[in-house]
Amino acid sequence: MAELILGGARSGKSALAESRARDSGLRVIYLATAEARDQEMARRIAHHRARRPADWGLAEAPLYLAAALSRHAAADACLLVDCLTLWLSNLFFAGAAGRQAGLGLAVDCPLLTGETQGLLDALPALPGRILLVSNELGWGVVPMHPVSRAFADQQGRLNQRVAAACERVTLVAAGLPLELKPG
Repeated sequence: MAELILGGARSGKSALAESRARDSGLRVIYLATAEARDQEMARRIAHHRARRPADWGLAEAPLYLAAALSRHAAADACLLVDCLTLWLSNLFFAGAAGRQAGLGLAVDCPLLTGETQGLLDALPALPGRILLVSNELGWGVVPMHPVSRAFADQQGRLNQRVAAACERVTLVAAGLPLELKPG
């Protein structure tokens, strides 16, 4: 079963996903998408790492998430992906999307398109439990910069498509879960 857990920054979405992973009774593998490109991100990664139980596995998947999910998914495993937003950002700037958006062009990036479609194709066939954490960016103001607008558009589309592919979708606000699509 796949579940998408959405929320704003510091909403408690990762804590909820970690709680559900612990409660699953399955072997847990944390799929980290973040890259420590500066000291602030390194601190955030360290904070998440310190919260996780020592017996959880770890796989890093900054770009090729579908392949990592397929490699680690098993009937006796719970895979926790934290988070789709950082993964999408990695794809957005590793390929041509960020550069195209900065020039005011439509985003047409094979890496971004291929990897997001790969995730959507893989999800229904994965055994075990899959928990996907993502940011809900659509409730804020429309960003002023074209790159930020293009990214927010991509994030919104990704969340919609992943939500459609998941059996369960939960929104977290102020640490409180709201079931949008009960599993």
